[in-house]
Amino acid sequence: MNNKSKVIKADDYSWDGVERKQYKTDTNNFKEIHRFTLLGEDISQLNSETRYFEIQPGGYSSLELHRHPHSVVIIRGSGTLVLENELHDLKLHDVVFIAPETIHQFHADKGEPLGFICIVDRYRDRPAIPDDQTIQERITSEKVLKKIQK
Repeated sequence: MNNKSKVIKADDYSWDGVERKQYKTDTNNFKEIHRFTLLGEDISQLNSETRYFEIQPGGYSSLELHRHPHSVVIIRGSGTLVLENELHDLKLHDVVFIAPETIHQFHADKGEPLGFICIVDRYRDRPAIPDDQTIQERITSEKVLKKIQK
């Protein structure tokens, strides 16, 4: 474990020594998204992980929910967020708090990449994909139902 202070230099939304990874490997309910774990995997003093996600135009994250909260800061482009039964337009420097057990999904649907920093607890539950019954019970907005990708 490397527990020394450090600076990770960035160049055009990539970081020295940080691997660009597939978003997930155990599902296929996402499109055109990658992640970088910037801090937390190799620093035992941190109780959190700082990650960067980038969704290419037309792509989206998985529709999911989980017990842990997390925070998001938009640092590239714009898009739309499904947050339970609402749609939210996102733009540069917007900040999002996602409460536990909230259905959510990010979309790069404005013709440009959507990039965001996401901070989560180091020790957290795995995301769950809401089943059809949960979606029917919790999402009644026709606009949201048309937007979500499963």
